[in-house]
Amino acid sequence: MNILVCDDDREIAGAIEVYLKSEGYHVFLAYDGVEALQTAAREDIHLILMDIMMPRMDGMRATMKIREERNIPIIMLSAKSEDYDKITGLNAGADDYVTKPFNPLELIARVKSQLRRYTDLGSLAKKNGLYKSGGLVVDDEGKNVTVDGEQVPVTPIEYGILKLLTENAGKVFSMERIYESVWNEPAYSPENTVAVHIRRIREKIEINPKNPKYLKVVWGIGYKIEKLS
Repeated sequence: MNILVCDDDREIAGAIEVYLKSEGYHVFLAYDGVEALQTAAREDIHLILMDIMMPRMDGMRATMKIREERNIPIIMLSAKSEDYDKITGLNAGADDYVTKPFNPLELIARVKSQLRRYTDLGSLAKKNGLYKSGGLVVDDEGKNVTVDGEQVPVTPIEYGILKLLTENAGKVFSMERIYESVWNEPAYSPENTVAVHIRRIREKIEINPKNPKYLKVVWGIGYKIEKLS
């Protein structure tokens, strides 16, 4: 697996490279958003660790540019821990967020989790089923999502949420349950993270995201995919 590490602090980038190489990953380094875009376009990258504050082009802009072309996992790295910064990073297209200084074991665990999800979304996964709600179809063999026959590009996290909810159409899942099922880790204040991904999914599958047909909120409880024939 090829991982791109983008951080303008060369010591941090180098330390992350050592951690990742010890786990058997092939690592590419970039020191600003422009270099990250160039490397992502040139190499077969499977996951990106992206710092936010960088010269020339910051991590937010670079992530949005990458999301225009690819749905590979992106984990944001930042010294900021406020909810606003996490939400901004997720809105830019990131799948996860790690605050500096980080525990190397936690970082590796998050990398492995995202790569497992990315692999499951690809051609190596086994057939598990076809889940439908009206015109929304989640094909777990081809690992793709379509709405009224049109394919919808989704990230591994978005696919995981859609599969969970569509497979259980009509059933309401709390934010905690969604987070624990999709991220495969305990949920500690998951509201902002889940809500941002739900909004992104709605923008992709709904004609009118403000009046959704498929992905509904049940106030005070959670979310569900409407059970439609």
